[in-house]
Amino acid sequence: MSDYSYQLLAIIIYMIVMLGIGWYAFRKTSNLTDYMLGGRGLGAAVTALSAGAADMSGWLLMGLPGAIYLSGLVEAWIAIGLTVGAYLNWLLVAPRLRVYTQVTKDSITIPSYLDNRLRDNTKLLRIASGIIILVFFTFYVSSGMVSGGKFFESSFGMDYHTGLLFVSAVVVAYTLFGGFLAVSYTDVIQGLIMLVTLIAVPVFGIFLTGGIGETVDSIKAVDPEMFSLLPSTVTATAIISSLAWGLGYFGQPHIIVRFMAISSVKETKSARRIGIGWMIFSLLGALATALVGVAYFQQQGTELKDAETVFIVLGQILFHPFIAGIVLAAILAAVMSTISSQLIVTSSALIEDIYKALFNKTATDKHYVFLGRIAVLFVSIFAAIVAWNPESTILGLVAFAWAGFGAAFGPIILLSLFWRKLTNYGALAGMVAGAAVAFVWGRTESLTSMLYEIVPGFIACLVVAVVVSMLTYKPNAEIEEEFNETQRILKEEQK
Repeated sequence: MSDYSYQLLAIIIYMIVMLGIGWYAFRKTSNLTDYMLGGRGLGAAVTALSAGAADMSGWLLMGLPGAIYLSGLVEAWIAIGLTVGAYLNWLLVAPRLRVYTQVTKDSITIPSYLDNRLRDNTKLLRIASGIIILVFFTFYVSSGMVSGGKFFESSFGMDYHTGLLFVSAVVVAYTLFGGFLAVSYTDVIQGLIMLVTLIAVPVFGIFLTGGIGETVDSIKAVDPEMFSLLPSTVTATAIISSLAWGLGYFGQPHIIVRFMAISSVKETKSARRIGIGWMIFSLLGALATALVGVAYFQQQGTELKDAETVFIVLGQILFHPFIAGIVLAAILAAVMSTISSQLIVTSSALIEDIYKALFNKTATDKHYVFLGRIAVLFVSIFAAIVAWNPESTILGLVAFAWAGFGAAFGPIILLSLFWRKLTNYGALAGMVAGAAVAFVWGRTESLTSMLYEIVPGFIACLVVAVVVSMLTYKPNAEIEEEFNETQRILKEEQK
């Protein structure tokens, strides 16, 4: 067999495993809570690995190593910010959100939780939240499909559209039939593949470059400041902007929905340790891969044409073609895990938060599960149409999505969990203000060059939500009772 055949075989086996998991999850899905939230029965390891795989996407295996390869460890500030943000998200949000979403009428989506938590009789908050999720995640899914198409085009010389359809068909199949369980179980496999390959590539790479000492010397020969977190060219605002990426975690629907699905509050502690451990080792692997790549190409006297392919190229140099195919599968896993997570959250927003809120509240779970699957298909088709032109990567919207979700939802989630006086009007006004500031700031080059838009957007949302809530607050016995009940349950389960 040729190298190409071995690599393609590894990819095909990986795809078959994903479809098999989707079929298994389909057989375990019987109602809407199962389809949208896995029946709230996920274990710690599944929750942690699923959240990590859904979070990182191709950035972990291509974007971050490429940035480190070009600029050195100064680019690691984003990784540090993300790690701190993820840890605080697990510590502060996970246990409270798990309890509060069940106390508030067993809410199964973020918009339905906010609606129930704040007693929004107007339904404006729920519908607005659902629309924000629907719009941004549709384009987010589209960008993932573009990544899949370009992956097959660059790795196997396959036609872009064929690769796009292949990736889309597999992801849509296991997400459509298996729902949240399929997404979570496949994320576990994908997360493990990502972790193992990110550790294996730099470890074996160091042997290729002559050991740690030789590797360090070769890197310093390229740039003496490559190992510095604070090179002479870095500014304080640049570091703040990089660290601020961590703020985004509090408002990412496809990540925090995992906290709602975990089986109990007690499991969140174990999940936090597993999730942060996975994240630290994966990020360190990505950093080490880039640095080993710098040393290898310095020793060879050659240059890497595209810095973001350093992980792929090293994998093909170091390993047997079949193992190199698994390295390629890791990149595909990162892309697919994020697409599937965004698809299920988008489906939930469309059915649970827009359709049910506006039209129909009395249908059976079977009916809603069927509509959820139709929603996955509908969103996927629209996203594929947008992605059909490889130039339509919607990179601006994807970059905005992290800041937009973080600024629009982050402060509202935190306030809803920790401040009993948040009102529906305060939440709605803060959400709009945060998204608007992040959008305008992010589209103004003179402002983005100074500071990442999530910082002013987050602050605007927080201030507006607090001020409007103070002006519109009226005591509500049911809200007070639920807030106190959540605190009581948390204390009991955390003993």
